[in-house]
Amino acid sequence: MRRPGTLLLIVSAVMLLLGFLIPAGRDQLWAFTGVLGAGAAALTVWKGLRAGRGGVDILALLAIAGALATGEYFAAAIVTVMVGSGQYLEERAQARAERELHLLAQRAPQVARRVDGEEVHEIGVAEIAPGDTLLIAAGDIVPADGRLTESGTFDESVLTGEALPVAREPGEVIRSGVVNAGHPTRMLATAAAEQSTYAGVIRLVTQAQAAAAPFVRMADRLAFWFVPLALAVAGFAWWFNGTPTAAVAVLVVATPCPLLLAVPIAIIGGVSQCAKRGVVVKGGAALEQLAGGRVLLFDKTGTLTAGRPEVSHISLAPGVDDADALRVAASVDQMSPHVLATAVVNAARQRQLPLTMPEHVEEIHGKGVQAGVDGSRIRIGRADWILGDHEPTWAHRARRRADLDGSLIAFVSRDDEPIAALLFADRIRPDAPGMVRSLRADGMGRIVLVSGDRADLAESIGRIVGVDAVWADQSPADKVAVVREESERGPSIMVGDGINDAPALAAAGVGVALAARGATASSEAADVVLTVDRIDRLGEAVRIARSARRTATQAAWLGMGLCFVAMGVAAVGLLPAAAGAVLQEGIDLVAIVWALRVGLLRPHGTPKIAAADAEVLARLSEDHQETLALVERVRDVADDLEEGADLTPVHRLLHDLDSTLLPHERADEAELLPALARITGSAEATGALSRSHAEIEHHVAGLHRLLDEPDLDSETVTDVRRTLYGLYGVLRLHNALEEETTFALIEP
Repeated sequence: MRRPGTLLLIVSAVMLLLGFLIPAGRDQLWAFTGVLGAGAAALTVWKGLRAGRGGVDILALLAIAGALATGEYFAAAIVTVMVGSGQYLEERAQARAERELHLLAQRAPQVARRVDGEEVHEIGVAEIAPGDTLLIAAGDIVPADGRLTESGTFDESVLTGEALPVAREPGEVIRSGVVNAGHPTRMLATAAAEQSTYAGVIRLVTQAQAAAAPFVRMADRLAFWFVPLALAVAGFAWWFNGTPTAAVAVLVVATPCPLLLAVPIAIIGGVSQCAKRGVVVKGGAALEQLAGGRVLLFDKTGTLTAGRPEVSHISLAPGVDDADALRVAASVDQMSPHVLATAVVNAARQRQLPLTMPEHVEEIHGKGVQAGVDGSRIRIGRADWILGDHEPTWAHRARRRADLDGSLIAFVSRDDEPIAALLFADRIRPDAPGMVRSLRADGMGRIVLVSGDRADLAESIGRIVGVDAVWADQSPADKVAVVREESERGPSIMVGDGINDAPALAAAGVGVALAARGATASSEAADVVLTVDRIDRLGEAVRIARSARRTATQAAWLGMGLCFVAMGVAAVGLLPAAAGAVLQEGIDLVAIVWALRVGLLRPHGTPKIAAADAEVLARLSEDHQETLALVERVRDVADDLEEGADLTPVHRLLHDLDSTLLPHERADEAELLPALARITGSAEATGALSRSHAEIEHHVAGLHRLLDEPDLDSETVTDVRRTLYGLYGVLRLHNALEEETTFALIEP
């Protein structure tokens, strides 16, 4: 089904052409075209007036009506084609966004599994009643609020923003909208679906959208003073010439087609440029609002962080090899649906460890999973299940580290002997700090973090990324209140990725949703959707939007300036309406050509990477990933070092640093830094990285000198520990800097 603007453009263009081909019926055809245009313009004007605003279509309506009244049918037909063209461009942009978003949209669950005795029946979610026992399979979205009758593990990030899965015991309350991230479990429904948390969030979205302030488009703002000025000139022309014909000529050349055509073309060009970078903008108004944003609010989980757990560290029992511990754990977790199991398997694959197909896999509800691997029984799960009543020193240290870092922890045992602890964290996106700095440089006045996480974690992320304020422990309703409060400082942009963010996205001036891993209610509520898993594309989209708006403004002023000249000529009777319509087409062409520059512009700050440099970045990024476990080992060796201890682990570590880490850092210095200088166009960008390489070499050389001393007394051991901690700190800072400035440039 075609949209009204598309139909108007097709019909008016055909009728205009037929008028040239059929001279005998020319006036009738063009008059009919003018009537169609007048009706379309009148409808648009009426809708605008009901919404409390005027617009550029007022002049178009007056020009068409005046041309029809004075017999200038050709002019009326030309203006009608202009009106249809403007409406068509807007409708095409909206239709394109809707088509792109249709591929992303995900709905709430439509069916639930109700347990009736020994049988399980699928029912519609609307049929859920309080008291029903529901089976929640692995990966299912909980369809209604309830209480668990069996233990389970759930991904609650869509409601709380917390990326790490949460273990729930029988009797605990579970809310609709969260995802079963573990084994199948059962719950007792305590509310119908329409009265549950998920439905409440959707209602918040609807209320926030209804309360959103109307946005006045740039073309309408310019028309606010252009329309009365044009009417005044038309009135002068009528008085000066003593005939309404001159006034109609003024209105025809005053028809603001630079606003009707050039501005939409520039804005839609910006929408198209954003789409090429994986950013879907829902129409021109959303792009204009994005360009005008001055207060930026971020959710944390899945936005500034990756939104999924990763293995951040492996703590080992004495004498255990970290690669072997990770290999056997990943071999078992291949068969587990748990979200942490995916993180373990991914970590093993990144290190290219050979996995074994496990035997006799068994999931122990609420505890973990066990299986046979290479003739041994491997267990992975909770500390109380793996450790029992005896907690070794290394395990205690691992649990303390997890508490300090805010990480989850899972222990691994082989034949009932604990061998390792796996720590999981939701890492900060490497492109997030650079994106924040870039937006500040582009004029973003205030950047705020709004999170459902606890305050200490949110504050830590906020400090690293560089925000101005942090709002923690925020519910979906709280986030809406924060957005409204922050919006009083200026036009606001809210960025999020989960169901819990949807109301805040709807309440903000512009809502931006990340939907690379699947859309939720946030995508429906958002004005802008990122379809790639990179937050720095938001910075690019803002730059594109501002460039498009700037070009649109230039095209509008250029076109209107030429219109003013033509209006002056028409006002003194030197430009008939028909000739004015043709001249207006020329003015339109000039403004449109200027507006089309948007499609040729590359936003400032978006580097173009040569193929050879991209290959260097990708290769050294893989090497970088392989060194991360060695970096964490530096801290572990330092933690285990005690006065009078055997320094053999330090010698082994130093050998690995010499054979693995230092060659990688030297390759970075020789290949990566020159590539970065070419990409950024400045050698200054490599200064900090080069200095950190020197510091790493300095600390490793210091270790060599200490271990070469003939008398390894307690003072030497203290110096070795201090040097190891110093090296660990330099390596962590260096890796973060390298990921932010260099590896974040790698395209997905």
